[in-house]
Amino acid sequence: MDEASLIQASQHGDLNAFNGLVIVYQEMAYNIAYRLLTNTKAAEDATQTAFISAHRNICSFKGGSFRCWLTQIVKNACYDELRKQKRRPTIPLELLDSSHEEIENSHWIIDKSLSPEEQVEIGELDHAIQHCLNDLPLEFRTIVILIDINELDYQETAKIMKKPLGTIKSRLSRARL
Repeated sequence: MDEASLIQASQHGDLNAFNGLVIVYQEMAYNIAYRLLTNTKAAEDATQTAFISAHRNICSFKGGSFRCWLTQIVKNACYDELRKQKRRPTIPLELLDSSHEEIENSHWIIDKSLSPEEQVEIGELDHAIQHCLNDLPLEFRTIVILIDINELDYQETAKIMKKPLGTIKSRLSRARL
């Protein structure tokens, strides 16, 4: 089934059709959540919350870009999580290495198709990108994630952020600097 058919079937209560949409968009949604929240558990929770919200509100989708609609839900779920973290800060119980980074559970990072060298390179690049993103103000970080990492166009990003197109372009330019 194509996306429009899946959406229409989902709006009529077909859970399997909605699951088809989840399969198509789960990686994109998690990517956005992870980049905004910088924590795998929080990103998983925000992604799940976003899909639950999307399922509950699928009837309010009136057409246009489903990807844009869903991205806005993910962004809002992440913002809610960040507000919650500010209200109730937590101390992680996970082990930290000598540089105070959380030690990842190896089954999350193993990719059998990549060599160890490629994994290290990708990990270093990801860490460097995330480090740069963390230094940006939240709104600038969100714009960079949507446009540069998830390859949304300027119009979709402007709609998600509820900002004029010129504002999106200027903030992206400043964030890149």
